[in-house]
Amino acid sequence: MRLLMSNYEFPPVGGGAGQANLNLLREFAGRDDITIDLVTSAPQRGLVVEQFAPNITIHKVGVKKKNLHFWRRTEVLEWLIKAGSHYRRLVRRGRYDLAHGFFAFPTGWLCYRHASEMPYIISLRGSDVPGHNSRLGVDYTLLAPLFRRIWKSASVLVANSKGLAAAAAEFMGQLPVDVICNGVDAERFYPDPEKKLASPFGLLTVSRLSATKHIDLLIRSVGLLNEQGFDVQLSIAGDGALMYSLNNLARRLRLTDRVNFVGRVEPEDIGQLYRNSHIFVMSSTREGMSNAMLEAMASGLPIVTTRCQGVEELITDNGIVLEDSTPESIARAVRRLLDDRRMYERMCVAARKRAEIFSWRHVADEYRKCYRRVLHDR
Repeated sequence: MRLLMSNYEFPPVGGGAGQANLNLLREFAGRDDITIDLVTSAPQRGLVVEQFAPNITIHKVGVKKKNLHFWRRTEVLEWLIKAGSHYRRLVRRGRYDLAHGFFAFPTGWLCYRHASEMPYIISLRGSDVPGHNSRLGVDYTLLAPLFRRIWKSASVLVANSKGLAAAAAEFMGQLPVDVICNGVDAERFYPDPEKKLASPFGLLTVSRLSATKHIDLLIRSVGLLNEQGFDVQLSIAGDGALMYSLNNLARRLRLTDRVNFVGRVEPEDIGQLYRNSHIFVMSSTREGMSNAMLEAMASGLPIVTTRCQGVEELITDNGIVLEDSTPESIARAVRRLLDDRRMYERMCVAARKRAEIFSWRHVADEYRKCYRRVLHDR
């Protein structure tokens, strides 16, 4: 099977979708039943072709990125034009059986343009579902007709959570949407068996610093917890457009000694950051399925999260899901765990056990079944 894959995000550019793509390639690496060319991006202009594995080649079409985790419209357009030319050259020489695009737009446009040459599947990731990201309201309105054509022409649409599939149904309810959840590397992310719940209590969030993540709620909740006598430290790992304003908020609330902006963390260091923390907190109201939450679970961290897509599958007895997104509700949930050591320890064990269900090998197997089904139905 010859597969042409595309994703405008790939580490170090972007967030969860790029990480998911990377882990999927790791599972496909070395297989003799599939050959993959991936067209993706790089943060500097130019074309770089890398041999990821004997059966996998990555084509990085670069644009001058101002921020690794935030795409300006001009950057998206530049990448789409340049990647489109390279994608077209690959199609002409490649004899591919199938295309697989991460994100319905902009990546899905490449698949759609070549639908007459090969069928394609689209992995919906969140921001490519109209209504998901408030910042893109105008874009959704203008691009809705194009989105419908891309979705309708796809052989399969895949969401990474039931919640995202439901959101997709609100946009085009007549189209079926498969669900293939994210996975986690349970060998790379693991608990620290010596860690105890002791002061200072380490809260951690790993996230793009964008409006939909509502990191300001977490910062304000730290202020409330410290006012109530809890020695809490919040680490914020990630970068994004709101870094400056969130730093200002921490300064205004006099929390600079309580809130640590870690910035972008190298892949080899992120596991230790989880193990150094006590509770994973998330305040997003819009997700596909959070890779960071899965990594935290595999690291044995209880979860405190606002309700968003993905928590239906991930959170059972291993965390607290909040129906109201306020600093007060977040602070109350964290306080419950800090006040009840037995509950905390039970959730640590349950978090790891729950994470072990979600493997990237299973994700790869599900996608391979999807590929075979499309080719069988041609």
